[in-house]
Amino acid sequence: MAIVVAGAVSVVGWQVHAETNRVKFPENIDQLVHYTTVRRGNVTEHIMTTPEAMEAVKSGRPIPAGTHFVLVDHRDGELYRYFVMEKGEGFGADYDERRRTADWQFQWFWPDKSVNMEENTARCQSCHRSQADSDFLYTAYRIPRFNGTPVQ
Repeated sequence: MAIVVAGAVSVVGWQVHAETNRVKFPENIDQLVHYTTVRRGNVTEHIMTTPEAMEAVKSGRPIPAGTHFVLVDHRDGELYRYFVMEKGEGFGADYDERRRTADWQFQWFWPDKSVNMEENTARCQSCHRSQADSDFLYTAYRIPRFNGTPVQ
């Protein structure tokens, strides 16, 4: 019973306590390529990355360290947040093996580009771990289909 209680406390703490990490808001956001849009009800997500990351995915090479993927999240037509994945040399070493997503880290930024300290990025890692075969990206399969117009 103690193990169950400890596990429940751990999960609750995981959802409540925010953390900082190494993800920085990309300075080159205006140079990123908007390669896909995902729509779910009142939510529209524009996803973008660097041309170098797109070329790496298309050619089957690893995505280079320093790469950002940015999800620009609009709710009811208004900018709600930026969700940023950043790959950095050695970023994975910041986490134990059960949580690690290779060298990717995640961060949620408000529209003013400040960090949402209420969001625990362990949730992001938990979800993206299921995408290990596509370098932890949900939309990697859309990149080869990109021809200048965002893939829907």
